Amino acid sequence: MSATASLLFRQLFEPISSTCTYLLGCPETGQAVLVDPVLPTWQRDLEVLGSLDLRLVATIETHIHADHLTSASLLKREVGSRIAVAALDALPCADIGIEDGVPLQFGSLRLQPMHTPGHTDHHFALLCGDRLFTGDALLIDGCGRTDFQSGDAAMLYRSVRGKLFALPGETLVYPAHDYQGRRVSSIEQERQRNPRLGGDRTIEEFVALMAGLDLPYPKFIDYAVPGNLQCGACPPGLPEHLRHFCEPAQTLDSSAGAVPASRAAPGSPVTSPGQSTPTP
Repeated sequence: MSATASLLFRQLFEPISSTCTYLLGCPETGQAVLVDPVLPTWQRDLEVLGSLDLRLVATIETHIHADHLTSASLLKREVGSRIAVAALDALPCADIGIEDGVPLQFGSLRLQPMHTPGHTDHHFALLCGDRLFTGDALLIDGCGRTDFQSGDAAMLYRSVRGKLFALPGETLVYPAHDYQGRRVSSIEQERQRNPRLGGDRTIEEFVALMAGLDLPYPKFIDYAVPGNLQCGACPPGLPEHLRHFCEPAQTLDSSAGAVPASRAAPGSPVTSPGQSTPTP
């Protein structure tokens, strides 16, 4: 039987930044964690937790995000959940420092952190049984950009191909973002067909590819990074056209964007619409 056979699991979608938040719950103890929660959908996330009779005990950040604000601090104030971020970030607002290879245990939930620098220098992926939460390091048919926040293309190549691609091929890949309505892939699928990192792509080819992307400057990075260094503080002086990054979603539907625990086929679509210009 899979190590995650009894896991309560939901994939929750936030359309402003096209971010996937992951709810993992222990049915025995009722403890739950959220991986990469987003500020505008904090109420939706709590409603889903309540519908499953789960208690939020921790939020976990795969990295300091540049395209949205985390809801970690707000959720801590609301329900007392602890905040887990990379120990290397040394954030005063954090309660748990994530370290490479040091498991995070919440009830029967056991998450294995994997330091995967490259998109950012302190980026982590999280392995829970046969499910891998890859943050922005590895996306479906892509990867996170490497031109800000101490990004390094050669380092990302080594993180993905040396660590993530070394996992069993049937391992399910759940990224922090998707902009084409997909929700899950697999290590084998990404090894074979990821156009940036898969197949016989060399490190030299990958570094040249990433250097030539000529991506636009992220529209929210100057507010998101300082805010997320405070575990999700809405920064002062936020322009009106960016206020929606801080405000709760207008329509709260606990079922919106929730993908159930069934093992969907890799590459299958997200159930909640809404796309945005990619930052990763």
